[in-house]
Amino acid sequence: MHWQTTRFQLDLSRPCVMGIVNLTPDSFSDGGQHAQGSQALRHAELLLREGAGILDVGAESTRPGAQAVPLDEELARLMPFLREAVRWQVPISVDTYKPEVMQAVLDLGVDIVNDIWALRQPGAERVVAAHPSCGVCLMHMHRDPQTMQLQTMSGDVVSAVHQFLQARQQSLVAQGVDAARLALDPGIGFGKTVVQNFELLARQSVLMALDRPVMAAWSRKSSLGAVLAQDGPIPPPLERLSASVAAALMAVERGARLVRVHDVKATVDALRVWQAVHSVTAQN
Repeated sequence: MHWQTTRFQLDLSRPCVMGIVNLTPDSFSDGGQHAQGSQALRHAELLLREGAGILDVGAESTRPGAQAVPLDEELARLMPFLREAVRWQVPISVDTYKPEVMQAVLDLGVDIVNDIWALRQPGAERVVAAHPSCGVCLMHMHRDPQTMQLQTMSGDVVSAVHQFLQARQQSLVAQGVDAARLALDPGIGFGKTVVQNFELLARQSVLMALDRPVMAAWSRKSSLGAVLAQDGPIPPPLERLSASVAAALMAVERGARLVRVHDVKATVDALRVWQAVHSVTAQN
């Protein structure tokens, strides 16, 4: 399977690790420790050395309850970093839902738009549809970041997510966007309960029927913390490494072609072991 993006046709016959670069001072996962320009660039270079195949850059936190960032501020955080990063000739994804930001970063040469709103903001579909080849990741989100965990989903969450992603895919294809440009993200943690998140992982094969690359974004999520807590305190995000790697591996085993992670080296190492076993199995 391939994923068409602005400058690259990504071969996803093997899972691809997307390394997270947070340009946000209020990130849930790292507290903004890489938010400054030079620090962010050094961190991105490290992720590439550790084996990231894509850099996913975000300048607005979407953790539950996070407040929206004004357009000018988001661009001010993103553009200096991106002007340098696009010169590295590696796939760059930008995590944004604002059509104005999408247009600005695509004009700069960015390869992928990664949108938690699945292009439902006014004008977002038009920006992507007008671009000849950019990749786009469509994510399912229940409600919005400010309210999504106040009233989580009900009913058959897997069927609901499948239907949503199928409808978004069909909408873009109807506007002339080649399906080869699309990837799909079930939105772990975005308006779902802990049980619902794990149900999405257990029944991920339902989403594979949409015949597009599925992205698994479990890294450091609160559902992992809830499982680790048992009868004790919930461990903070930085103490969820092993659980994050385990969830990434299980997602890949169930067909995910993309894993979006903070801890690139540990994930890449685990996937190398998985690939070694998978290769031997395929030969027998």
